Amino acid sequence: MTALEIPTLVLNRSWMPIHTLPARFAIGMVARDAARIIDPDTYEVHDLQSWHDVSQAREFVDGLSIKSESLWLAPLEVIVLTSYSGVGDRTVTFSRLNLYRRDRNTCQYCGKRPGTRELTIDHILPRSRGGKLNWENCVLACVSCNKRKANRTPDEARMKLLTAPIHPDWSMVRKIAPRPIWSSWDKFISDAYWRQELID
Repeated sequence: MTALEIPTLVLNRSWMPIHTLPARFAIGMVARDAARIIDPDTYEVHDLQSWHDVSQAREFVDGLSIKSESLWLAPLEVIVLTSYSGVGDRTVTFSRLNLYRRDRNTCQYCGKRPGTRELTIDHILPRSRGGKLNWENCVLACVSCNKRKANRTPDEARMKLLTAPIHPDWSMVRKIAPRPIWSSWDKFISDAYWRQELID
């Protein structure tokens, strides 16, 4: 992956994350004054020229820099739009991929992140007892916790859910990778964003 293809997190005018896009498109938006670059260390906003100056001063790793005839830029980790305040499409399809994203590849009983192959979909109320296959009744569970819970409810198994399962109503579940590309994204994508219930 080249520096121009590395994802950039896009925030709306209210600094709420809405999606990601390749750095080359982010640079184009900044060049058109549709966005500004956010310094992940200071939260200052920059245009291309001032970001060039910051990049030069900090001597970013050459392998990740973006160069042209007149500019040398550190990777654009986060940009903020100058006019758009919306949050995009909030419809989230119930799917295995989106369930993994909602639960952030984490067992909802023990909190471990053993890897995708070691996670299963657990029905809080088992299907054999009328449990439905939906957002409110399904969570990720590691193989060990799933075996321990077996064909019981969490109460019956004396296991506690770390968070209540909800129907995600936020576009970021679909548009941002479960694991941030840049550590700076964590400052803008918190559990509150991932798990917040939005009211129409």
